[in-house]
Amino acid sequence: MIKMSSGLMAVMLIALLTIVYNPAVPAQDATAIIRQMDGKMRGEAAYTEMTMTTVRPRYTRDISMKSWSLGDEYSLVLITAPARDNGTSFLKRKNEMWNYVPSIDKTVKMPPSMMSQSWMGSDFTNDDLVRGISIVDDYTHSYKGAEVYETRQCHVVELTPKPDTPVVYDKVVYWIDQEFVLPVKVLNYDERGELANTMFFRDIKEMGGRMIPAVIELIPENKQGHKTIVLTTRADYNVTLSQDFFSIQNLTTVK
Repeated sequence: MIKMSSGLMAVMLIALLTIVYNPAVPAQDATAIIRQMDGKMRGEAAYTEMTMTTVRPRYTRDISMKSWSLGDEYSLVLITAPARDNGTSFLKRKNEMWNYVPSIDKTVKMPPSMMSQSWMGSDFTNDDLVRGISIVDDYTHSYKGAEVYETRQCHVVELTPKPDTPVVYDKVVYWIDQEFVLPVKVLNYDERGELANTMFFRDIKEMGGRMIPAVIELIPENKQGHKTIVLTTRADYNVTLSQDFFSIQNLTTVK
């Protein structure tokens, strides 16, 4: 008979209890977390007002905007300032997107190849600001454990795109605050598996009857002195919107 020391037996018992009482969270639970977070961030219907500050080593640029959304499939963004960009708007209807430029009075349908391009000169892409995909439906979700980030207990969930999904990022990792079920940090990786940028979600506060992060900061990798900050100044999650609101005609006339 093999004899074990009391110390070794204790270590093995602790390891066994850890396996029994702390099982890995299954994939469907990771998906449930992402679904709940997405619902809190977006809502069924939402209206928001935001200011986006693009920071560069030699200048800083501010853009103000209004945004309307209906679920994952419909959204409309209107630029209200500065004056030279006032009236520029972006529309998403399901898998199709358009951009209206008032200075030339022209509406352009945006091809998928444009989704990875910079949005209004910022560090965000067109896909980041007017989401062309769903983080719930277009990705698979894997629970990576729990971590403390800046004193907040967080879920860590990894997202990988489903086959044939036209995405900008090949892998996305979320740190999600367990109390509010809201993102606090996101790492976006490109198709080479290299870190493309990091997003921080800060200043969680009540707006429009729910808790949301009022500040989103995006910092691109390997671009010193570059970052983009989006400040939400107003939010309404009780707004009534229909699919008809998200029309090409309204893209050119919305105020």
